[in-house]
Parts: sequence; C-alpha cells; structure tokens
Amino acid sequence: MFYCPLFLVILLSLACLKPSLSAAEKPNVILILADDLGYADLGCFGSKTIRTPHLDTLAAEGTKFTSFYVTQAVCSASRAALMTGSYPNRVSMQGALNHTSKEGIHPDEYLLPEMLNDQGYATGIFGKWHLGTAGLFHPLKHGFDEFWGIPYSNDNSKFHPSLAAEMPPLPVYEDAKVTETDPDQSQFTRRITEKAVSFIRRHADTPFFLYVPHVMPHVPIFASERFKGKSPHGLYADVVEELDWSVGLIMAAIQQAGIAKKTLVLFFSDNGPFLSYGNHAGSAAPLREGKLTSYEGGVRVPFIAHWPSKVPAGKVCEHAITEMDILPTIRTWLESKQPTLKMDGKDVSELWFGKEGAKSPHEALVFYGGSELQAIRSGNWKLHFPHPYITPDSELGRDGKPSNWGNMKPAAITQSGIEGIATRHGYKVAQQGLALYDLMADPGESKDLSADHPEVVAELKKLAETYRKDLGDSLTHSVGEGVRPLGKTP
Repeated sequence: MFYCPLFLVILLSLACLKPSLSAAEKPNVILILADDLGYADLGCFGSKTIRTPHLDTLAAEGTKFTSFYVTQAVCSASRAALMTGSYPNRVSMQGALNHTSKEGIHPDEYLLPEMLNDQGYATGIFGKWHLGTAGLFHPLKHGFDEFWGIPYSNDNSKFHPSLAAEMPPLPVYEDAKVTETDPDQSQFTRRITEKAVSFIRRHADTPFFLYVPHVMPHVPIFASERFKGKSPHGLYADVVEELDWSVGLIMAAIQQAGIAKKTLVLFFSDNGPFLSYGNHAGSAAPLREGKLTSYEGGVRVPFIAHWPSKVPAGKVCEHAITEMDILPTIRTWLESKQPTLKMDGKDVSELWFGKEGAKSPHEALVFYGGSELQAIRSGNWKLHFPHPYITPDSELGRDGKPSNWGNMKPAAITQSGIEGIATRHGYKVAQQGLALYDLMADPGESKDLSADHPEVVAELKKLAETYRKDLGDSLTHSVGEGVRPLGKTP
C-alpha cells in the first residue's frame, strides 16, 4: 500500500492552491463613467457628427460591447448596481437621490472600492457620487481614499429648469469637506480630469482603482472655453468632445507612467440620453426611447474594455452583460473574500478576454422602472410587461429647457411618481402592453412578435416569476424575499 506522510499531503494540497496575486501583478482599474450619454454618441458606436477620436482608439485597441446594460435607466439606481454587483432593487436603491434625501447605500453593502481597498489598492473618485449625501454614505466611508466632486446631479442647483428657486447651492467636496459651492460648471470636465491624472501619477507604483464618474453630459450641460463652440454641431457635441479629450489625457497619463499594460480601462454611461431636452441631449439610435425607460435606449449603453495583451483589440462582442458583472469579475481575479451578501452579477472574464465560444453567463436580465418589473431579456428575446412609460412630449426641448416647457403649470411640477417626472421634464405618459421583441432583428423594439411566439412569452413569464419572488414587483403587488434595506440616517 502506498503511504503518504501527513506533512506531504499538506504540501501537495498547498501546491494545488492558486497563489494570490502580488502587488506587482494586480492590475490597475480605471472606470470612466459618462452621465446620460446616448448609445450613438460616440463615433465607434455610430455617431456621424460628434468627434470622439480617443474613445474610437480605445475601442479599436480594445473590445466594444454592443449589448451592455445598466439595470435601471436612472442615476442612483444604476450606480448602486455598479458598486454592489446587485440589482438596485435588491439593495432598495431606486430613482435619483437629491439634497433632501435621508437615505443612501447601506453601510453593510460591500462595494467595489471597499473590495479593492481591502486588496491593497489606492482608491480615488473624482466626479459625481450619487449614493447618499449624509456623512454615513460618503465615499470615504465606502472604500475610497480620496474624493473630489459633487454628491448628486448638477441640475440639483440654481440651474434646474423648473425647481431652481428651492435648490440650495451645489456643494463641491474635497475629501470629507465642502470646499466651495456653485462652482463654474464649465470647468467640471477639466478639473475632474486634472484630479484623475494627478492620482495616476501619484499611485503609478502601487495598484490603484480610479473611478471617474463625469458630471457631463447630464443637463445642464457646459463646455469649457477650449471646447465651447468648437464643434459644428452645437453645445452637446462640444461637451461630449471634451469628455473624449479627457479620456485621451487619462490614457496618455498611464502611457507616460509606463503602466498601460497592467491597467484595465472601462468606459460606459450610467444610462441613456435625456431625450426631452432635445438639442441638449444625445441619441440612442437605432434603439427606442432613452433615460427613465426600460426600452433599449434607456438601459443599453456604449461599453468599451481596454487592457493590452488581455482584452483583444478590435473585437466586437454582442453577448448581453451588465454593469453588475464588473465587481464579481474583478473579484475573481483577485481571489477576494467571498461576499456574504448575494450578488446578481457574474464573472464575465471569458467575454472580456475574448475566449472562443464564450457566451453570456446570464440566463436572463430584468429591467425595473422604480419598483416595477417592466421587462426581461433572455437570449435575443425581450418581453415587456404592461406598464406606463414616459416619452418626449410633442416638440423636443431646446437650449436647456425640456419639451413642452411653455405649457407647464408650476403647481403641477411638484407632483411625485411617474406623472411628476413627466411634468418636470417635458414628457407625456404612455402605456406599454405585453410585447415580445427579437432584439437581434429589431433593436428598436418596433415589431411585437408575441402572437407569433406564445411559447417564448410563456417561458419568459415563467422566468420573470422567479425575479418577482426575489426582488418584488409593484405592478403585480409582489414583495421580494431577497430585498435588503436601504441605508438611513439615524
């Protein structure tokens, strides 16, 4: 009989374990987030008017993902999904927080920056946080070492088109302190970029996580003097071209620091374009609708991954993945501790790294509007459940005012719910019936195929029931069993 001493068994077992990455092997992570950028606002995603040479180069040298989703088409909910790897409904984050909000991301949630900070990463955020304004929810309480920026959207200020009179001065934070109020918003992109480049230079010798959630092109939009009026296609194009310039400077900084080959760069938008603002909004073509809806124009956004020698160059990936996948994918590489709280995201390394035959690990993806389960996608099929939605009203807005602005009654602007959103931002409320779309053939969700494929409708309805039981659905009065609480101030 073969005999193996106990100490040898232990040594053999240890040898089989995958060693943790050393500091020199850990990749830097740069995550650049645009605010309300349209699917078709970049040259590499189809724009014929806005010049984005740096982002086009990023896509040419990396991989472009054409079916990348955010989980809700609104700021705070989308960012909660990114930071937790979970559906925003699981962490009870819906809509967009503002200066009156007493809630924020729960302290028990284990966010992406916390995971990376625990792995020895330097962490910095420069731009818009939007996961809570009270001290309990501050970025420095959730894994970031440095913060410069604003706590919520830039329209929560004297520039709000309908509620400016009741808005307080917009605060700018330097770490934990407010250092100025009502800044010159035309300088946001430049100042955020300078902070980001400085962070790269100061941390080039150690692993770092740099989060750049830009303020633009969320309305009100502003471009610096260097870019204002320089595009032949108006202020919105100026603003996006300045964002492209920012990406170029960040990429130049990692090249100059000699760390490009060990740096993963991700770029996407938090949701689709704010269509009712007309010439101050982007385009989601050929997708339907935009921000605040569960149509493709609201939740499908441009996504680029760049990492020389790791992410293949010039590749286009059509498989459906989401912002929730970023945290679990990076966690897998770093062998971070297993999360104690459930995550909905999946490891999509094989798709990011272009493995032959790799497919989306998601059986289905669901899309909520607030607490309403409005749609589900599985494969190329997307089923919409009956729900109200907002769509631009009559003529689109111009120059910072939403559509139908002249007909708005001030007394109605304070309404809550979908009617209130519609009133404040120049939308009308329409009704979506049960409808099935083949997204490969019809990304604009224009041809309902539910009558032709009742078996697909039945299967997607069955899949949706598991999500209703887990996450809830106010349309069917379902209470989710897997929902965690939102953080609240004492």
